[in-house]
Amino acid sequence: MERELALEFVRVTEAAAVACGRWMGRGDKIAADQAAVDAMRAAFDTVNISGRVVIGEGEMDEAPMLYIGEEVGHGGRKVDIAVDPLEGTNLVAKGLPGSIAVLAIAPQGCLLHAPDMYMDKIAVGPRAKGKIDINAPVTENLKSVAAALERGVEDLTVVILDRPRHAAIIKEARDAGARIKLISDGDVSPAINAAIDGTAVHMLLGIGGAPEGVLAAAAIKCLGGDMQAKLWPENDNDIERARGMGITDINKVFTLDDLVKGDEVIFAATAITQGDLLNGVRYFGGGARTHSIVMRASTGTVRFVDAIHKFDKKPMAIKRA
Repeated sequence: MERELALEFVRVTEAAAVACGRWMGRGDKIAADQAAVDAMRAAFDTVNISGRVVIGEGEMDEAPMLYIGEEVGHGGRKVDIAVDPLEGTNLVAKGLPGSIAVLAIAPQGCLLHAPDMYMDKIAVGPRAKGKIDINAPVTENLKSVAAALERGVEDLTVVILDRPRHAAIIKEARDAGARIKLISDGDVSPAINAAIDGTAVHMLLGIGGAPEGVLAAAAIKCLGGDMQAKLWPENDNDIERARGMGITDINKVFTLDDLVKGDEVIFAATAITQGDLLNGVRYFGGGARTHSIVMRASTGTVRFVDAIHKFDKKPMAIKRA
């Protein structure tokens, strides 16, 4: 993937974040999401790619834009695109930390076409690569990762979505002595944090969205970490949906290379609200400041982009909410 495109993708996530950030704390997650979608879709028209959305806002009859199968871009190399213009709708609506605008780009056929259903996930950073097993007990994974990081289990911090379905793994992690950070929404950011040293997060565990799992895998592939996942269907409709997208073995353990094939992947994200790794959008008279991360798996390069936007000098000037 051409490195020159990396900054173009950052501009796409920046546009979504700046548009969406106006809705922080205003209690309207639908309006916040729509603002992010509109801005991201418009920004894609300026990028020299011929993109196909494989993970987006839903099926064509469910989403007016950035729907699965939609073609975006100004023309150029053919790529597959996974997007979440606003990961953490409730976080923005309530003014809580951790929401991001995020995308991943890879050559066609390299991103898993994940159905819109739940997925069980475990993710770690580079030093614990090869030391996780999604079918093993939580305690066994904690001990293995702790050994790889040359520390005790009590020194680990594990991020888990605060959901009733996670009661058993939360209890097991607590009984093992690990520190736990429960989050209300959005597990892409924590997956990134788990793969970057210095964030004080060492592992992501639990069941979240399958599309978000592919986005997280793209980031972890760029960072040299490791991830495993399994679909978690709630009913027969979920199973049929998965089979309709080519996944015949519903119990398959997806490795990182199953989720994201090869290393020609670029990942970009811009914070909307404040996070552990990135600063949220900050507005001032006539402009805004954004903080983004962009990564390329082929080189392992990780760039943080701190940008000032002057609305009166940009064609993508943001309308006030």
